[in-house]
Amino acid sequence: MKVRGAGKQSGKIDLQMAPMIDVVFQLLIFFMLTMKIIAPEGDFNINMPIGAPAEQQDDDIQLPDIKVHLVAGPGGGLDGVMLGRRNLGNDDQAFERLNNEILKIIGKPGNPLTKDIEVEIKADYNLHYGFTVKAIGACTGRNDSKGNLVRYIEKIKFAPPVTPGA
Repeated sequence: MKVRGAGKQSGKIDLQMAPMIDVVFQLLIFFMLTMKIIAPEGDFNINMPIGAPAEQQDDDIQLPDIKVHLVAGPGGGLDGVMLGRRNLGNDDQAFERLNNEILKIIGKPGNPLTKDIEVEIKADYNLHYGFTVKAIGACTGRNDSKGNLVRYIEKIKFAPPVTPGA
């Protein structure tokens, strides 16, 4: 049996570059056309430190930032909800009172001035997290009679936690 090409000397194989370049460009065009551009996943309200204070105009009305302090009782229970220096109580209606007080501060929901208002929530170290979630809900807004969310404030920040005895 004769093996094909056994008597001939093997020569150098020549690769043609033009078809290879054509295939590369076709793949490049295919990937460009099938690429899906997605929107950013979320918009996070991140507050960066300000380099220099901005000049205020006299006609701008500045609403105060709101400070809420959740005081922990023994065993992590709620001992009190404080709005500024006012005690709103520690019963089941304390978060509803907090919601009403925030509504009094901002005036009406959807007010364009409320975009810049921040609520700072300071929760005691050993407080159960469920009370913090209720405070966030009370500060954010309420549900109307149709079940739609009426937003009061969108910017909520937390005071750094302080360990007991520190």
